[in-house]
Amino acid sequence: MRNNLRVERAILRLTQEELARRIGVSRQTINAMEAGKYVPSTVLALKLAVVFAKPVEQLFALESTD
Repeated sequence: MRNNLRVERAILRLTQEELARRIGVSRQTINAMEAGKYVPSTVLALKLAVVFAKPVEQLFALESTD
């Protein structure tokens, strides 16, 4: 699964720590998601969608290998 969290976070000028605080996870979780090493739960994906004011589908997309 690919994501554009890093781009969206940069648009809002949020640090990983600030984004993590807003959605109730660690900075390491944000880092792992951005690196594609961690796939968030549905609840976490929805929280991110609220922060970025975008549908989940604009933040995450399946790859052909998924």
